[in-house]
Order: sequence, then structure tokens, then C-alpha cells
Amino acid sequence: MNLNVNEIFYSLQGEGGRQGEASVFIRLAGCNLKCAFCDTDFAEGREMTAGQILSFIRQFPCRKIVWTGGEPTLQLTDAIGLFFKEKGFSQAIESNGHRKLSGWLDYTVVSPKGDSGYAKAVNPQVDEVRLPVQKGDAIPPVLSLPEACHYFLSPVFTADEAATKENITYCVEQIKQHPQWRLSLQIHKLIGIE
Repeated sequence: MNLNVNEIFYSLQGEGGRQGEASVFIRLAGCNLKCAFCDTDFAEGREMTAGQILSFIRQFPCRKIVWTGGEPTLQLTDAIGLFFKEKGFSQAIESNGHRKLSGWLDYTVVSPKGDSGYAKAVNPQVDEVRLPVQKGDAIPPVLSLPEACHYFLSPVFTADEAATKENITYCVEQIKQHPQWRLSLQIHKLIGIE
């Protein structure tokens, strides 16, 4: 039960339906997509056993794991998820939705990328759909996406503050036109935490 881990850190969930919750983030290396706006260096990692990960994350007072990446479903198995569930951890995942999500997950976030990404989303029902949006992106109708409790537009934050502001303004305009969507700002970037 080994995983190629890019990083593990303890912070607050910065976006979406669980925004503000303390969580242990386990970022797994590797992804099956190459999104131009990706803000994560997930290519490199180090091999860790589930036991080593457990030993490391027990230092934190929180029992909530967020599996993220890259694309965590490329590595995450039922055996690993059930191992952490048996140790008392609730587990969420942030996935691009191109691969099937497991039933042991407590909260599922799918973030399909681009027009082909919407069509490739294979999970018929999730807790949250969160779309990264740049000015001018087409916003798909929610009926073309997995059924979810929450639908969020998440403006892409870039090093260019003017472009970030344009992305935020564009998302606000889109939500006003399509009120089934909600705004999800990356508060961890706004307040300067990991």
C-alpha cells in the first residue's frame, strides 16, 4: 500500500462547500491532464506507505483528510481509503472526475476541465462540482454535469492581478445569469495560507 506523495500539509479548506474547515491535505503526485492554468507542482513525489502517512498525519489534531493532486484516483485504492477510515479519518477527494470515485469517500469534489472534460466525467453523482473558470470560458449547463449538492464556479487566480480580477468579475456575471451556480473564491490565496 504505497503512494507517491508530493506533499502533506495541515491547513484550512480554501474553497467550495467545505470552505474554512481544518483538514489534512495529502497531495499525490501525477495527473492524467495538463491544464495550462494549473497552480500545483505535482510532478515530483516520494514513495510513502499508508503506515508512514498515518504516522505523519497523527501529529495534527484534525481527523479530516483531503486527497488531492494532481489526480489522486490514479493512485488511491479502496484498500488505502479503508485503512484510513478504520483509523477514524473522514476523507474527501478533489478529482477531475475522469475516473470512478469509491464509495468509502465521505465527500467528493469533481472539477472537470474543458469541454472534453465535461463529457468524460464518469461519476453520475458527487457532493460538489467545482469548475475553474477564466474570462470567456463557456459555462456548461448543470444538467450536462454529474448530479451534485453544490455547483461552484471558481475563478482562476494567476500572478497577474488584473487577469484574476477579470476572472472573478466574469464568474460573478455568469452566476447572475445562471443562478444554479455559486461563487467559490480561493480564500487560502486571498489570506495567504497554504
